[in-house]
Parts: sequence; structure tokens; C-alpha cells
Amino acid sequence: MDTLNVLVFVDWYKPGYRGGGPVRSMINMVDHLGDQCHFHIVTADTDYTNTQPYPGIVPDQWTDLPTGERVLYASKKETSSKVWQRLLTEQKWDAIYVNGIFSFWYSILPLWLTRGSKRRRIVVARGMLLPGPVGQGALKKQAFLFIARTLGLYSGVEFQATSDEETESIRKQIGRSSKIHLVSNLPRKVSDNGIPMRIKVAGEAHLVNVVRIATEKNIHLIIETLRGVKGRVVFNLYGPVYHAEYWAQCEAAIKTLPQNITFNYNGPIASEQVLGILSGQHHALFMPNEGDNYGHTMVEAMTTGLPLLLANTSPWRDLQAKHAGWDIPLDQPVQFTQAMQTLVDMDQAGFDHLCKGAYAMGMAQVQDPTTKVGMMKMLRG
Repeated sequence: MDTLNVLVFVDWYKPGYRGGGPVRSMINMVDHLGDQCHFHIVTADTDYTNTQPYPGIVPDQWTDLPTGERVLYASKKETSSKVWQRLLTEQKWDAIYVNGIFSFWYSILPLWLTRGSKRRRIVVARGMLLPGPVGQGALKKQAFLFIARTLGLYSGVEFQATSDEETESIRKQIGRSSKIHLVSNLPRKVSDNGIPMRIKVAGEAHLVNVVRIATEKNIHLIIETLRGVKGRVVFNLYGPVYHAEYWAQCEAAIKTLPQNITFNYNGPIASEQVLGILSGQHHALFMPNEGDNYGHTMVEAMTTGLPLLLANTSPWRDLQAKHAGWDIPLDQPVQFTQAMQTLVDMDQAGFDHLCKGAYAMGMAQVQDPTTKVGMMKMLRG
């Protein structure tokens, strides 16, 4: 089959990493499908929350990366409707792949400039229309979605959803007749190297989270549910601060935690460092987000055999039945404390059993060929 030419719009791409899941999703997509698709990626020349351009890049021209994709790192002065129109028409694209919903330059404008055309446009919502995320700043978001529907912004546009819940959220927010491809994200490529050895002593636990620090990530819930745990608990948080005022409130709450709880904020880390962190001496990934369409960090944690402690708002459900961790309703904070207490009290044998369950789930996801097939079917139309 011929190689597809796919034009991608995404706010951030490598070497950026602060944008979290959408960046990782695109990197994984290129890694898995680069032999069948020639990806041309239009992105900003600065990372999420940064003001300085990436060092060593040449902006505003196509750059061929060693991994096979071409990337145009757009500077602020060359981020314009005129430039976007040129990129959209400079060659025949088999698909235009738009990441996200609410970004003006990288989501809205590409759709606006191609409205009424017969070109295939696929929008991947990246979880932004799920009930939790769409509820943050709900008035603004609902106003935009109403105007977008009224003006026909999504007329003829196809969507990618990664779960049944996201499919339903797209139908609710965009329209019941929306054409939706149910295709999961592609995971990071990892080798089947087995489960790292982690020491577990009854009476203590080490927890970790790698996340963009924003209201919908529920860091405050983590702090408050840690408060009731008996035994020695160390919690390590990694990630960039997005909502500074929210983080200031969290910092104030951290100072009031009892002495048996140690809460460490370690700042942002590059994507390449995440697997190393997750493979270390932690006993669970504690990540009670408002909503996730996939959860790359969750999958990567499982591929290292790290159990999960999640809200039941991600695709990774029934974790207790699968002996891989816990997924708990957000309105049941006591259950989070109880789950942590169970983990603290657990001995090595019980913990090893959890690790095996998590590893089995993670490797099943990584080794499943149907996602790659489904992604190519979607792109080929």
C-alpha cells in the first residue's frame, strides 16, 4: 500500500514534554505507524508553559527528524491564518489529524480554514470532552461548543474516541450523528523485560504520580486522603505547575500533613525519564484524575509492574478484580484512604501478587495488535 501523507496539528511535540499525554500520544503514533504514514507535524516552537523556544531548532520550516517525521516548529510571528492556509494546501493530504478541541491555533483554525471542503479531517478529542475536563471552565467551553455547532465547525469532521465513555461524550457535546472511530491510543514501545524487584515492608508504602498540576488532576484529594493513613507513607509528585493558585493551596495543605506522611514535589521531568521513575522503588501510581481518555502514565506504570490507585474515570477499570490495584469513585474519598492503608499494611508476597496483575494488564495492552490496525484503518478511511 502507498504511504499516507498525514498533516498533524498539535500544540506541543518533542523535544517538548510538559504538555503530557497529547505529546506522548503523537510520539507513540509516529513510532508505531511511521513505516506506513509520512507524518508532517505542525507545532509550536516552545514547550507548554515555557516562553523560550526549544534550543537548537530552526523555526518556520520543515525539519526532518531522525525518527522519520517532518516537523514545522512555528514561531509566534509566523503563527497565522495565512501560514496555516499555505500548509493546508501545499500538497494533497490523505488526512488532516487535529489534536484537541479548544486550542485556537492548533484545533479551531485548521477546521475553520477547511470548513466546507471534502478533505478528510479527523479530530482526536484527547479526553477534553469527558465530563470531568469539560466541567472545568464549563461556561466558556459550553459557549464555544454552542457557537462551533451553530457555525458548522464540525460539519463533515470525523472524531477519534479512545473509550465508550469518550464516544458518548463526543455525541453529547458535538452531535448524535457525529462520525466517530473508536480506536485506543498507541502505547509507548517497551520490551518485555519482566517486573523490576521492589522491596515491600509491611507498615510503609511509597507512592508516585507524574502529572500536569492542574485542578482536574485532584492533587488536593491526594493530600486529604493521605492524611488518614497510618504507617509510614512517602508520596513523590512530578510534573509542571499549570494552575499556580491551585498549587499554592495544595502546598499550604501539604504543610499540615502529619509526620508519618512525607510529600515530595520534584518538579517536571522529561518523557524519557518517566519509565525510570515508574520502575523505581514505588508501590503504586496514585493518580485520581477527573477524567482520562487513555492515561499513558497509567499504562507505562503497568508495564513496569507498578499497581494503580486511580479514580474510576479512566479506561482502566475493575483493577481489584484483576489484582492490579484499585479504581475508586471520586465521591468516596474514604475508600482511597482505605486502599492506601491496605497497601501500607501489605507484605512482600501480597505486593508481588499485585505487581504481577498490573504487569499482565500493561503487557496485554502493549502487545495488542488491534490498536495499530484500527488506527491505520481510521487514517486510510
